[in-house]
Amino acid sequence: MDCDPDDTEYQSGRLLIAMPGIGDPRFERAVILCCMHSPERAMGIAVNRPLGGITLPELLDRLGVEARAPAPDQPVLAGGPVERERGFVLHTDDYVAPDSTVSVASGIALTATREVLEAMTDRSRRPRHATLALGCASWSPGQLDKEILENVWLSCEPDEALVFDGDYDTKWLRALAKLGVRPDQLSGQAGHA
Repeated sequence: MDCDPDDTEYQSGRLLIAMPGIGDPRFERAVILCCMHSPERAMGIAVNRPLGGITLPELLDRLGVEARAPAPDQPVLAGGPVERERGFVLHTDDYVAPDSTVSVASGIALTATREVLEAMTDRSRRPRHATLALGCASWSPGQLDKEILENVWLSCEPDEALVFDGDYDTKWLRALAKLGVRPDQLSGQAGHA
């Protein structure tokens, strides 16, 4: 089936919520902030997948980031299966690196340079909220559009709690609740009426 881009809206700045039975364990119950969606590609960061065994302060220490103040003691996230060695920082837009910060949604930005890591350890420069993810989710031309048409993903507006709070186990349920949906109301079968 060909995907007509006029049949879907671009999801930049929205949360993508995996439907039950997505068929890919890497995305089961995933909540992904879609950072960029165009006819050429789409990219997002999972906000509910903490990596076991590494915290933000430990990773910053391994990277040799000199801390002017302690970094928040929070887990590093698994942002997705692509570029898993690359760091992406989602943060509130009260921090901006002029040449590298990209606005993602109202009040939320993305920076993928060392400068934001240094800011996270500086009380005078750090964003109000920030989370570091290793890796991202990426879609080829038309792939995300097709998946949305096939009911693989639901989407909703993000809010700071869903993007930044540490209650990772409930983010999928809370994202569904924003849409007024419970998991038992969803079918794992894709289809069209």
